[in-house]
Amino acid sequence: MSAAEQTIREQLGRFVPEDLGVSLDQAGAEIGIQTSSDTVTASVTLGYPCAGVESQLQSQMRAHLDALLEGREFILVLKSQVAAHRTQSDMPALDQVANVIAVASGKGGVGKSTTAVNLALALQAEGARVGLLDADVFGPSQPLMLGKPDGTRPEVLDGKTFVPVDAYGLQTMSMGYLTTQQTPVVWRGPKASGALVQMMEQTRWQQLDYLLVDLPPGTGDIQLTLAQKIPVAGAVVITTPQDIALLDAIKGVEMFRKVDIRVLGIVENMAVHICSECGHQEHVFGQGGGERMAQDYDTEVLAALPLSLKIREQADSGKPVVAACPDSEEAALYRKAARRMAARLSLTSKGKRAFPKVTQH
Repeated sequence: MSAAEQTIREQLGRFVPEDLGVSLDQAGAEIGIQTSSDTVTASVTLGYPCAGVESQLQSQMRAHLDALLEGREFILVLKSQVAAHRTQSDMPALDQVANVIAVASGKGGVGKSTTAVNLALALQAEGARVGLLDADVFGPSQPLMLGKPDGTRPEVLDGKTFVPVDAYGLQTMSMGYLTTQQTPVVWRGPKASGALVQMMEQTRWQQLDYLLVDLPPGTGDIQLTLAQKIPVAGAVVITTPQDIALLDAIKGVEMFRKVDIRVLGIVENMAVHICSECGHQEHVFGQGGGERMAQDYDTEVLAALPLSLKIREQADSGKPVVAACPDSEEAALYRKAARRMAARLSLTSKGKRAFPKVTQH
């Protein structure tokens, strides 16, 4: 690398992507520079998927390097390489799964499952391979949100291994695939916890960058089982701005802290109501609670989502908004939240990515 290329490389290393929050050098990004009389080509490899902002990053990096370009064309070759990250007790990674991310809430009714499915689809839209595990054994909702008809069953290999059900390109598993919508699961806690471990470990996931686990609300048996027996790399807590929801969300954050699972961020649902007639904005459930909680617990608000009829209708119809309306403002907010979540995870300590050879049957 010439002295001129080294100067450009050092300047680019100081660039801070919005979703990452630290410089490329601080994040350990791989940067290469090649120059000619007409062009400056930069190859940048980030640790999180970000396909949706490639053109934006190219414009921002060009502006950042403007004084050094001397009128030459700037070309950005952007890549992402998702690494496995250390878990709460450095447990061995699951076969074929690099990172397990728990999606939790302190109470029900805050839009956790809707957020989980849209975050999963958003990560996929950004370029990652993604799975979604519905860990709400007693009230599974993901099959309905993913548009899977009642009676959908996973293929079983060797009488003991589930093949994940494909939904919008996601690899999915849920207790809802093993029962019917009218069949209640009447189990005590230990049996429900055992079902979670079985679904997690006996599903044949295929080379996932991220497996999102949609937890039931609260801080009970299933959450404790996840923390003790599953290698969780990070967690996201869902809340609304309402004081009572925030109180329960704080309990969720404290639970993850006690079991040494890093909270990657908070998603604040129903943050504002926007009148469809006049555009007036009203904070129906309060304002600023998520930001205050994030500051108190050294995390960040990944997104503040509006009280949106579209989000609710699309989820109920089995067509999550990120898949059904990819160009909508709501989908853009989910994709921003997904990039920030993955970027924050990329800054944590790396673990071992275990992708052994899979025997085809």
